[in-house]
Amino acid sequence: MNKTGVRIEARDVFKRYGPVTALAGVSLVVEPGSVTALVGESGSGKTTLLRCFNRMVEPEAGSISVGGRDLSHVDPVALRHGVGYVQQDGGLLPHWNTRRNAGMVPWLRGDPEFERRADEALNLVGLPANEFGARWPRALSGGQRQRAALARGLAGRPDILLLDEPFGALDAITRVDIQRTFRALQSELRVTVILVTHDLREAFHLADRVAVMKSGSIEQEATVAELQARPTTDYVSELLDKAGAA
Repeated sequence: MNKTGVRIEARDVFKRYGPVTALAGVSLVVEPGSVTALVGESGSGKTTLLRCFNRMVEPEAGSISVGGRDLSHVDPVALRHGVGYVQQDGGLLPHWNTRRNAGMVPWLRGDPEFERRADEALNLVGLPANEFGARWPRALSGGQRQRAALARGLAGRPDILLLDEPFGALDAITRVDIQRTFRALQSELRVTVILVTHDLREAFHLADRVAVMKSGSIEQEATVAELQARPTTDYVSELLDKAGAA
């Protein structure tokens, strides 16, 4: 399942919900095979920006490109079949067992080997398919459900993985365990990852670069070391202080 990710770029992206500006001219580049974390308070635009990259949100202005392709010219359904997406609650279908949930994307694409793809992905995330594949989501712990959701995001062998607060609802011990799994997976697969998190420490632990967002704009985007050493705005300094991450 070794992959090499693709370059992602947002250029001057705007999005409004009624009178509320969710994204105010955001530009961001994520290099192939890297992990970029979007950090900020609730309502800062993190999830809106993330969902622009699989066209779950359509920008009103600006452009989004993946691997050099303008996404406005890409069929959104086909796009989502090629982009891994993991949400906070996992989003597993309760009437499908774990194997079928994990194999959803290759199944939707008509891949006759979707069950093998699912088993491969489950094994990869530390959820042995021979033990967990036939279980229903309700029989899984919170951490196991998130592992299954991560497997679903990987089973289609994507070049891009979008993670929307995937570890936020887990207890501390389980969270650390799955973070460790993610780091090992990324080291092996090298897909391009965008991670939404409210936890700056988590961002520093998992990401190569961090984009701090506020009120629909990016306050600062830098490597972890650069952000810690040279915050460029008062807001970034305050966020670092609050997180004890300066």
